[in-house]
Amino acid sequence: MTVPQTTRTRGQEGARALAAELSKLVSLPATWLTLGGTLVVNLILAIAFTIAGLRGSTGTGSAPDIGLASIGYAQAGFVVLGVLAACSEYTGGQIRTTLTAMPRRALQFTAKHVALAIVVLPAAAITAASGVVLAAGVLGDAAAPVTSGRVAGALSGVTAYLALTTLISAAVGALARQTLAAVVVLLGYLFIAGPLLRDHVSAAKYLPDSAGVAMWFPPAGDAGAVTPVRGALLLMAWTAALMAVVVLGYRRWDM
Repeated sequence: MTVPQTTRTRGQEGARALAAELSKLVSLPATWLTLGGTLVVNLILAIAFTIAGLRGSTGTGSAPDIGLASIGYAQAGFVVLGVLAACSEYTGGQIRTTLTAMPRRALQFTAKHVALAIVVLPAAAITAASGVVLAAGVLGDAAAPVTSGRVAGALSGVTAYLALTTLISAAVGALARQTLAAVVVLLGYLFIAGPLLRDHVSAAKYLPDSAGVAMWFPPAGDAGAVTPVRGALLLMAWTAALMAVVVLGYRRWDM
C-alpha cells in the first residue's frame, strides 16, 4: 500500500505544479502580446512573400514554400516568448516565492517547460498554417501543385520546430536569468552566427537551427543533406541535452 500512495502523491504534486505553471503562463500579458504580435508579423511577411511569388521573384510557386518562407523571421517571436516565460519570475524575485511553494526544482523546471509546450504547440500550428492558407488563397490556380502529404509534412515540421525552439529559448533564459542577454544571444545566433556557419562549415547542418529548417525545407538534390526525420531527431536531442544541463545547474543555483 505504501508504493501506490507515494506514486499518487507524486502524481498529484506534478499535476499541481503543472497547473500552477500553466496558470502563470496564460495570465502573463506578455504571452498573448508576443503570440499575437508574432502572428500579425508572420501574416504581413507572408503577404510580402506571396506578392513576390505572384511576380515570379521567389523562384517557386507552391503555397507551402511561399507561405512558410516567413517562418525564418517570425521564429524570433517564439524565441522571445521562451525567454520571457523563463525570465519573468526573476524580476522582483518572484522565483523565490515559486520555489518556496514548489521546493523540488527539477519538478518546477519540468512543469514550466511542459506548460510552455502546451501553450506553444497550438500557437505554432496556427502561425504556420496562417501563412500557407494565405498564400494558397492569394495564389489560387497560379500556385504550383503540391500533394497533401507535402503540406502536412511541412506544417508539422514547422510546428515542431517552433515549439522546440521555444523550449530551447526557455532553457537559455533559465541559464542566463536575464531577458535581454538571452534574447540577444539567441537572435544573434539565429540571424548572424547560424547563417555564417552554414555557409562556411559543413558540420553546421547538425546544429539546432539548420537541423530544424531541414524539418520542412530539406535541401533538394543533396545526398548528404539532413532529412526531415533526422532533423527532428537532432533538434529534439539538442533540446533534451540543453534542458538536462540547465536543470542540473538549476537545482544548485542560489536564487
